[in-house]
Amino acid sequence: MRYLKRFVLMIQFLTTLPIRTKLNVTAEDFGKGLVFAPIIGLLIGGILAGAWYVLAMMFPSTVTAVLIIILYIVLTGGLHLDGLGDTFDGLYSNRSRERMLEIMRDSRVGTNAVLAVIAVLLLNTALLASFNKSDIFIIILLMPVAGRIGSLVGSGVSSYARSGEGLGKSFIDFCGGKEIIAGIVPYLVIFYLSAGIQGLMLSIIPPVCAFILIKMFSRKIGGATGDLLGAVCELNQTIFLLSAFLIIKFMGGMA
Repeated sequence: MRYLKRFVLMIQFLTTLPIRTKLNVTAEDFGKGLVFAPIIGLLIGGILAGAWYVLAMMFPSTVTAVLIIILYIVLTGGLHLDGLGDTFDGLYSNRSRERMLEIMRDSRVGTNAVLAVIAVLLLNTALLASFNKSDIFIIILLMPVAGRIGSLVGSGVSSYARSGEGLGKSFIDFCGGKEIIAGIVPYLVIFYLSAGIQGLMLSIIPPVCAFILIKMFSRKIGGATGDLLGAVCELNQTIFLLSAFLIIKFMGGMA
C-alpha cells in the first residue's frame, strides 16, 4: 500500500490532475516516491500526445505546438518552470551564496527568471513544431519522462543546500542511489518500448545531463534545492528535444 500511496502522492504533487484523495504522508514518502517520476512523466506525455493528435487535425504544427506547451503548463501547474525561474534569478545574480538562496526563495520575479523561462518555452515550441508526423507522438510522449528522470537523478546525487526546512529537503534527504536505480529501470523500458534502439541511445542523454546540471548548479550554493530540481527537469526536456531532433536528422526517424 505504501507504494500506491507514494504513486498517488507524486500524481498530486507533480500534476494538477484532480485526485483529491487525502493521504497521510511523511517527508520520506516524498523522497522515496520520486522513483515514480518517470511513470508520472509518461502519464503527462500520454495526455499531451493525445491532445496533439486531436489539435493537429484542426491547426498547423506551429499553433499545435503552442497549444501543447500551454497544456503542459496547465497539467504541471508551472511547478518546474517556477523552479527554473527562481534558479536563474538566484544563481546568476552574482551575489554571495546566502543572498542567492534568499533570492531563490523570494516570490518576486526578476529579469533572469523571465528570460530563462521565455527562452525554454520558445525553444521547446519551435522544436516540437519541427518534428514530422511520424515522430512527433513518440517525442511528446517521452519529453516529460526525460524531464522527470532529471529530478530523480538530481535528488539522488545531492545534499540539501539550506540550513532550515523546505519541501526540496524531503526529496533530497530521502532519495538516494537505490531510488535512482529503481526509477531508471522503468525509464529505460519506456524509452526502449517507445523507440527501440534509438530510444535507448537517446535515453542515456537526460540522466547524464541531469547529473552535470545539478553538480554545476549546486556548486554555486553548496547543495541543491527544490528550485534546482525543477530547473533540471525543464532543462532536461529541452536538451531531450534538441538531442532527439539531431538524432532523427542524422540517423533517421524514431518510429
